[in-house]
This record gives sequence, structure tokens and C-alpha cells, in this order.
Amino acid sequence: MSHGTSSPGTRSFRTLDEAQVKGRRVLLRVDLNVPMENGRVSDATRIERVVPTIREIADNGGRVVLLAHFGRPKGKPEPKDSLRPVAAAVAEHIGRPVAFAEDCIGEAATEAVDALKDGDIVLLENTRFHAGEEKNDTDFVKALAANGDLYVNDAFSAAHRAHASTEGLAHVLPAYAGRTMQAELEALAKALEAPKRPVVAIVGGAKVSSKIDLLENLVTKVDALVIGGGMANTFLHAQGVAVGKSLAEKDLATTALKIMEKASAHNCAIILPVDAVVAWHFEANAPSQAYGLDAIPEDGMILDIGPQSIERVRAAIDDAATLVWNGPLGAFELTPFDAGTVAAARYAAERTAGGKLVSVAGGGDTVAALNHAGVAEAFSYVSTAGGAFLEWMEGKALPGVEALRAG
Repeated sequence: MSHGTSSPGTRSFRTLDEAQVKGRRVLLRVDLNVPMENGRVSDATRIERVVPTIREIADNGGRVVLLAHFGRPKGKPEPKDSLRPVAAAVAEHIGRPVAFAEDCIGEAATEAVDALKDGDIVLLENTRFHAGEEKNDTDFVKALAANGDLYVNDAFSAAHRAHASTEGLAHVLPAYAGRTMQAELEALAKALEAPKRPVVAIVGGAKVSSKIDLLENLVTKVDALVIGGGMANTFLHAQGVAVGKSLAEKDLATTALKIMEKASAHNCAIILPVDAVVAWHFEANAPSQAYGLDAIPEDGMILDIGPQSIERVRAAIDDAATLVWNGPLGAFELTPFDAGTVAAARYAAERTAGGKLVSVAGGGDTVAALNHAGVAEAFSYVSTAGGAFLEWMEGKALPGVEALRAG
């Protein structure tokens, strides 16, 4: 296989192992952009992921100053986007008090930080309440840096943004990757930068248009690419298969063919469905039937891969030493059209548990699909970082990560 490796591995990142935190003010960028219902956090996954880093710094005598954004305030204070209720949720998960400051810079922030003793924790108000955050403004970076002696970034999910708190600070203070960021970077390096081969990627989801860059990058890096979901219909249509009333971006036929040519030039096998489960209504438990590709009814919609295709996906997973997964293989939110996604996910989980596979998955729908199949915990690594994970899979440099590279 003529696949080259790309950017340097995780060794080039400074981690907490190299940081002296005792008695020092540690500006710790975390992702606390959690879903809220009636003023309470409804899904604490992102909080749980940063607890180990917060605890480690506090246990080693660091003064933890948490920086985070919430929602999309347009560079000015928005009461509904305040982080105050999130501070209580963080305290609950850490089992320690978390103070809260009404601003992330200026007097309110300085007073709160000055009041910290070794091992104490404070959460500063939403960084996006200032226009300087998203502009990565030098003065705003300086104002943030005034309350810290060193900077730790534990928010991989915001690493594709060159903002003041995700990128700017790394240039003015000694900068390190937190444990969540480190785990994510190590998992990603294992998946695409220096993977154990063969590498198989499964890419699904509704549309090719949102994943052109992703597909173009993957075909140069993996040994086989399984395409499922609505986007497979676009590829099938491009090859002359009549897909009836199925979701397909017919105007992207040439793009699909180009991606297939590129794959062939890089010795990457493209695995498309060979049969499909067809229904006549897009709803749960709608009457459905499996058809070969040469017999898709004109008035039917493909909503899942068929039984023979499931076998092909299993065979691809059998061949893999490393699996990278983004996107479901069918309309997994509607039973029984979740069958293909669930079967593939469970099989990958089984191979991972048996020590035969390194499995890395990410993206919003993907996390939901793996949770639905009951196997998210069984994968080697599941990334909760939607946009950053996708941009990384597209082969793009992430500003927040690049800023942490040593030397």
C-alpha cells in the first residue's frame, strides 16, 4: 500500500506531565457548551470528560481558572448564555466547590482569581460575552492572560476555532494539552496518522455535499472506505443504478465519480451497498423489503443497507486492524432502518473487545447511533467533538492543536 503518514504524532505536544502547577494560576480552557433544560444541564458528557484534568491540577496544588464559552452570544453579555448554572453542575461532578466570576476579564475576574488558594477552582463567565474572543484580539488575549501563569487547553471540540481562549493564549503563556485533549490526539494519531494497517473507514450520513473534503482526504489514507447512508445513493446513482425516490444528490454524480477515481489511484477499495432495504414512507416501522440494486422500485426509498451489504461491511471490519467511523449507514433513528448501523456497530465493538481492532468514531449522529446500538463504551475511542473531529478527518490543521505543538 502506498499510503504516507502525515503530521507529527502526539509526542510533539506538551502535556500536563511537563507542567509545574503547584501554587500557580492555571487558565484551563474546557468545553462546557452543554445542553440545558429548565436551567439544568440535561447531558453532562462534556463536563464528565474534563473532570480528570480539573482534579489533577487541583490535587497538585494548582489554582484552577476555568475558561469556557456557552451558546452564541454576539460578543456581548446575554443572560440566557450565562455559565453560572453550569458552575453548579461542574461542582456536583467534581464533588468540590466551584466559585463563579461575573466576567472573564477585568476586576470581577481578577478578584475571583486572587481569592483562590492552592487546589481551589473558579469558573469565569462566558468568554464569548466579549467580541475579542472570536476575533482572537490581542488586547483581549492579554486581559485573559493577566489572570494566569500557564495555559492548559482541554477543549479539543473547540480546537478548530482560532479564538482568544482556544489559540491566542497558547502564544502568550506556557501552553499544555489537558488530559482529554491528549487522549483525543493520541486516539486520532492511532486512527489516521500512524495507524496499524489495514485501515478501514465507514462514512455514512445523508449527504455527500457536507463530506466531500472528508472523502477526498480519507481515500488517500485508508485501505478501504465503506460508504453508507443517503450518501451511498449518490454514488450508486453516479454508477447508473436507478435509486427510485431515495435521497440522492444527483447533481453531485461527477464529484462521486472523481472521488472513486482518486480512491482507485491510491489503492483504496470503495465498498458500496449491493442491496438495500426499501420503504414507501419515511416513518418508523413503515412496510419495507430488501431488494437487489438492479430492482429498486421506482416509487420506493432506500432507507438502509440490505442483508448482503451488512455481510460485506462485516467482512471489511474483519479485514481491518483500525476502523474510523463517521455517520450512520441508514435512517437509524427509525426502526427497523437502524438494522445495518446497529449490526456493523456491534460487530466492530465485538472485534474491539477481542483485541483485534482499534476503533475510533466521532461526529454527532455517530455518537447517537453508537449509543443507540449500546456500544459507545466498547469502542476504543468515541470523540464528542463534532466539527473539530470532522475537520481533523478532512486533513485540516486545527489552530488550537497547532498552538500546543512543542518547539
